[in-house]
Amino acid sequence: MPVNRNPTVRQRRLGRMLRDARTAAGKTIAHAAAELDCAESKISRIEAAQSGIRSLDLRALLDFYDVTDKTTRARFQDLARNGRERGWWSQYEGALNSEYSDYIALEWDASDVYAMETAHIPGLLQTPAYTEAVVRMQNPEKPDDEVAAQVKVRGQRRQVFARSTPLRLWAIITEAALKPDVGKDVMRDQLEALVTLARETNIQIQVLPSSAAINVALYGPFGILTFPEPVETDIVYADNLMSIVYYEEPKQVEFYTTLFRRLNTEALPVEQSLSLIREHIKETD
Repeated sequence: MPVNRNPTVRQRRLGRMLRDARTAAGKTIAHAAAELDCAESKISRIEAAQSGIRSLDLRALLDFYDVTDKTTRARFQDLARNGRERGWWSQYEGALNSEYSDYIALEWDASDVYAMETAHIPGLLQTPAYTEAVVRMQNPEKPDDEVAAQVKVRGQRRQVFARSTPLRLWAIITEAALKPDVGKDVMRDQLEALVTLARETNIQIQVLPSSAAINVALYGPFGILTFPEPVETDIVYADNLMSIVYYEEPKQVEFYTTLFRRLNTEALPVEQSLSLIREHIKETD
């Protein structure tokens, strides 16, 4: 099987899950290679997402690793079968960088997202006018067609709320992100949209007040994505403006999980957060 030099994020997740299943079963790469009667390098390539895996080999490895739960096995098979699919966002590849496409794929598969935004309203909660204003502020030279594509993609991401099992979103937004830097009219509509969205049972919104001491510990937006199957580990993304960095090792994930818990404690409760948002709406009149 040819080497895959540009794996999708789903292929990387499959490789990591197979590695985790192997180590949980106490097996080495040599053991797995012997089970499939293949070279050890083949197992290494599969786990590194440099090579795909045949359905027959996948079933054999899952049996060997004692993965018996039907739902879990189905998840492995789904990732192996659909790993090369890049989803609806692939039609916008000219306007999206690969890191953003990877994030959309993760978000599409996630069951929960815990998002911390330091300067803007979270993407899933943005109105089209707000998205356009932010994109133009970030890159004034961007062509109109690319701006329009990004606005459309941002809107289509909201399809995660229309799934049979909607995405659950817990968003913490700094108070600074509520300021009308994009224009009063645009910001008023955006804040009113936040109040409306907060009525949904799967969307929780908290505001971190500017007076909270923990603001000084924030270096940028980040989020934690969790997935429906226990076999899939949480993934953290950190947006440093120029790129998105992913963290998957347990200690890294625990660091950000602990930070989010602290933010959850120091942010205003939901009802007080909505009251503060309403106060900011009045300031845009």
